Amino acid sequence: MKALDYFTGNLNNYLRELQELTEIETPTGHLDNLGVAADYLKQHFEKHTRLRRQDLPDHGPLLHAVREGSDTRILLLAHYDTVWPIGSWNTLWRVEGGRAYGPGVYDMKGGLLFILWLLRFLEATGSDHPHLEILLTPDEEIGSPGTRPYIEEAARGSDLALVLEPSNLDGHLKLARKGSGEYVISIHGRATHQGVEPEHGINAVVEAAHKVLQLLEFEDLEAGTTVGPNVIDGGTASNMVPDRAEIRVDVRAWTVAETERLDAAIRALEPSIEGAQIHIFGGWNRPPMEATQASLDFFEGARAVGKTVGLDIDWVPWGGSSDANIAASVGTPTVDGFGPIGGGAHRIDEFVVIDEIPRRMALLAEIVGSLTALTGD
Repeated sequence: MKALDYFTGNLNNYLRELQELTEIETPTGHLDNLGVAADYLKQHFEKHTRLRRQDLPDHGPLLHAVREGSDTRILLLAHYDTVWPIGSWNTLWRVEGGRAYGPGVYDMKGGLLFILWLLRFLEATGSDHPHLEILLTPDEEIGSPGTRPYIEEAARGSDLALVLEPSNLDGHLKLARKGSGEYVISIHGRATHQGVEPEHGINAVVEAAHKVLQLLEFEDLEAGTTVGPNVIDGGTASNMVPDRAEIRVDVRAWTVAETERLDAAIRALEPSIEGAQIHIFGGWNRPPMEATQASLDFFEGARAVGKTVGLDIDWVPWGGSSDANIAASVGTPTVDGFGPIGGGAHRIDEFVVIDEIPRRMALLAEIVGSLTALTGD
């Protein structure tokens, strides 16, 4: 049976399961709901793999599944947490205009279920396949603090990592991603009455304003390096000189050299107001994922496979980061974007394009089926 025929015939079954998983709201850190989703996934994946559930304190269940195959070792990565707090969507699932909408349907429950249906296809057809190691993680949306060591370990033991994050409407894969991080700048001043003796205070909010402007000077938009002082908090009352303020800063860069430059610049910040104190926490949580010759060579093979299922794919650099950055950081050739096409990541209208789902699943299945040739084993 051809992969495309199999997935086309099972499209409605896939959509039913995508609705079921989407309607289990799984914001990062909501341990109860993450546990319910993990139980749902375990029930289905353990029929086709050797599966272990590991509950990570403060993060939720990590599902680690293995399906034995040839000597070629492939890592498949997906996450089931989302950015959406409980109740953010009035309707958790709707189908309209050939698109399915819901919290996490695009980022990335749709792609996660591709892995399940790949396993079913392999079993239904008896196809030979590589050794498959699968990690389904609960904390990707906050930088994978709990699961990072497991991803690194699995990637080190793999010949190739494929990540089931979604693709944009062009359907392209992702061979390069920006590194990402977050810094917290904590500022301490001295409180006093604004009307009686303001000269005795040290205004932490004013110091924070200086720091915001200095941070923006570190950007290099031509190099793609961005600095976002996107959250600021400080003070308690308008008639009181504030003694504290805090800035949370999002940082992104394409290259390791830029991450090092930016880290040094931020950590070298000094107070602008005499007597103020600043303390800097955080840093880069995902290194840049840069295209390598190995990932480029793999992509050329994947592009040829894509043509057999009617897809003309290319690759693009992507500004967001994912667990692909972590897998690539240990030297494993990594390609991302094998999930469904759609749009609206982290927006209230995120969606996947229904008619394209069978071809995207067939692309994954055909590539996995040909990986021995593509990896040169």
